[in-house]
Amino acid sequence: MIPKKYALVIPLANESDTFEKFSSLVSEVFNRIEHDSNLCGTAFLIVDNVSKDNTLDLCRQLESHDSRFRTVWAPENRNVVDAYLRGYREALKSEDFDYILEMDGGLSHDPAAIPMFLRHLSEGHKCVFGSRFINGGSIYDSNWRRTVLSRGGGILTNLLLGTSMKDMTSGYMGFHSDVAKKFVDYGLLSKAHFYQTEVRYLLRKQRYIEAPIHYMAPSPSVSSKAIKNSFSVLFHYFFQRLRGNGVSL
Repeated sequence: MIPKKYALVIPLANESDTFEKFSSLVSEVFNRIEHDSNLCGTAFLIVDNVSKDNTLDLCRQLESHDSRFRTVWAPENRNVVDAYLRGYREALKSEDFDYILEMDGGLSHDPAAIPMFLRHLSEGHKCVFGSRFINGGSIYDSNWRRTVLSRGGGILTNLLLGTSMKDMTSGYMGFHSDVAKKFVDYGLLSKAHFYQTEVRYLLRKQRYIEAPIHYMAPSPSVSSKAIKNSFSVLFHYFFQRLRGNGVSL
């Protein structure tokens, strides 16, 4: 049987304190999946000028002794959405990956959930969206304001855009490569946190499933600039929908 391939897109910035633990956990997951199935993985580590510590050097050191990790230096990135999209583009052009997953580069997303994402994708779901707010999901060490913002943003988005997901803002997601290419080529409007919500909205008509994840919140706040962009993109799609020409990919 020809092994299937999957890619991880992982933006990293100022992760020196957690890099060794995180990369070890990903390596362990790679090893376990290769042992238990016909899947083999590659992690694209995206680093840009936001990172001021030695994260880039750590990525390159890891890449030098484990070819499953590939460092992508992207100084042209303007925001975290650019970082994610650069990772997707690298994966789409590099090899014939069957699946592409994205996750945070610290420890806010647990690498142990990767096999669950891959299982759902192999069972025919075109998209798997991590959810903190369904049975089995959770948030640890979260500032209550951040939790309220996530839950409230999801409720408002479902109301205005006609979606029905329990978690509209989580960044732990996985896709068949042909679906990932659709939103990479589309031209997303988001510049910050609303990115994951925009992707969910655009892919709402694909066959998807929400999968429970345990989330360790990395920060207690979201910038006012990010919130402003979120509302701008949200109402862009809302007014499109009102005019009867809501887009879907």
